[in-house]
Amino acid sequence: MTIKSLLYTGFITMTLMTASPTNASEKKLAPCPGTPNCVSSQAADVDKEHFIAPFKIIGKADDAWKALKQALVSQSRTVITEETEDTLHAEATSLVFRFVDDVDALLDAETGLIHIRSASRVGYSDLGVNRRRMEKLRLALQKAGVIE
Repeated sequence: MTIKSLLYTGFITMTLMTASPTNASEKKLAPCPGTPNCVSSQAADVDKEHFIAPFKIIGKADDAWKALKQALVSQSRTVITEETEDTLHAEATSLVFRFVDDVDALLDAETGLIHIRSASRVGYSDLGVNRRRMEKLRLALQKAGVIE
């Protein structure tokens, strides 16, 4: 075996042996960068600039998750690009400059929460666009009667 083959085998073995979270309460959204163009419900309590409250589910978690997906795709220029039964990633593209923002959600049915994150890929300030996007989503889900 060549050194290259041994390295690949080692990396594959380490990857397979790495414990991955088994339930949603152990999963985490990516942290926000130091710039003000990101909000996350998993930002530390002391990080007021980035913190946004998670969505508190009323009733069935599956109903809230379905409503979230519907509300997301109903937003202009927003598409869901990846999803599992308890995570999703969407991309929202701005109208004029075609900037792409990443929107992530994590369903934690055990605690009755949907954790959310919205962040700009480029730039420093988003002039509050990501926070407004999440609050608009919150309002849509409240109107649907699936979150508080």
